[in-house]
Amino acid sequence: MSRSLQNVAKIGEKLAVEHLKTQGYQILAENYRYQRGEIDIISKHEERIVFVEVKTRRSLKYGVPQAAVTEQKQRQISKIALAYLQTHHLIDSPCRFDVIAIHLTRDLKLINLKQIKSAFEFIPETNLI
Repeated sequence: MSRSLQNVAKIGEKLAVEHLKTQGYQILAENYRYQRGEIDIISKHEERIVFVEVKTRRSLKYGVPQAAVTEQKQRQISKIALAYLQTHHLIDSPCRFDVIAIHLTRDLKLINLKQIKSAFEFIPETNLI
């Protein structure tokens, strides 16, 4: 990923964390890595663990940001989420998967932030990572 795209992603993740905090979410982890994958934000809201994928775009030329959360990406996030729950002894905790879609101007000013709650269901572990 180019430095410019990394910068856009980091700005989006920062905006997403700020948004979640204003909505009463407790941030448990940011950029949680497992094997070759990552979950952008892990939070807790009303006794539920919420795994959040943040997608940030400066242009809608290739579609809305949330469209980039493909089935393969969902499988990868599911596997990492399961590892997190097991590692932290939270396997019986209720959880959900959200997507935060962020659209920025070319000069990185916020146009729109949309939180899609329960954006997808848990997908059983596969060998995609």
